[in-house]
Amino acid sequence: MSDRWADAGLFEAGGNCLEYSCFGPAPGQAPTLVLLHEGLGSRDLWRDFPKRLNATTGWGVCTYSRAGYGGSEPAALPRPLDYMTHEARVVLPEVLHAIGFERGLLIGHSDGATIAAIYAGTVHDPRLRGLVTIAPHFFTEEIGLTEIARAKQAFECGDLRSRLAKYHRDPDNCFRGWNDVWLHPEFKDWNVSDVLDEIRVPVLAIQGQEDQYGTLAQIDEIERRCPAPARRVVLPDCEHDPCYERPDRVLTELTRFCADLEPDVVRPGAGS
Repeated sequence: MSDRWADAGLFEAGGNCLEYSCFGPAPGQAPTLVLLHEGLGSRDLWRDFPKRLNATTGWGVCTYSRAGYGGSEPAALPRPLDYMTHEARVVLPEVLHAIGFERGLLIGHSDGATIAAIYAGTVHDPRLRGLVTIAPHFFTEEIGLTEIARAKQAFECGDLRSRLAKYHRDPDNCFRGWNDVWLHPEFKDWNVSDVLDEIRVPVLAIQGQEDQYGTLAQIDEIERRCPAPARRVVLPDCEHDPCYERPDRVLTELTRFCADLEPDVVRPGAGS
């Protein structure tokens, strides 16, 4: 895939064709930052964040849409209740192989943060130098389930479906693959906190103070259970999407984290 780096296209992972975009130096020339989107996100819903991240760090950046999202192939529905574990242990290794990943970080938002943490805690990939979780979920909370129920109402009776259709070729597949799992009666007992006990790389945990999908108990769990160094950043007046609501602060924190891990590689302002 090296000849397609810094371009956009498709690769196959988990039995589906997934869309991707890459920015900056290819693996082998610099570390790589792999972005994993939220439960209703996609490659394009990161907006200009990947380009800005490459500009501030000088590292390569790759973002992709999971099956069912963006322009990727639809996912098989209904999704299993352990779909995030499946994404982490089955699909993500194939994604990293497809992009030629050699060393770097996983940066996940919401569901993507959970997938990244499960990978870090179960796969133990020596190429992984660190983990960034943005608004992660490790167990269900009533605040989040209530908000997800509101999203179902907005999809069925409001304008959420039409808004999703701007970014997802199959908005029903996108929404149902996420919402139906989170509102499944058995999902109330979902808990993957035990993966945190096995994470051996430094962690940066970012969350908005006003996150409507989860409380700060989620990143408290990271600090309590991770044996590796973990640093938390709580952003005031910020809800569930810090990369959109507070992009400058998030970019500053990520660049600092990268510089601490590999100070000879990070070149703040590179590519700007």
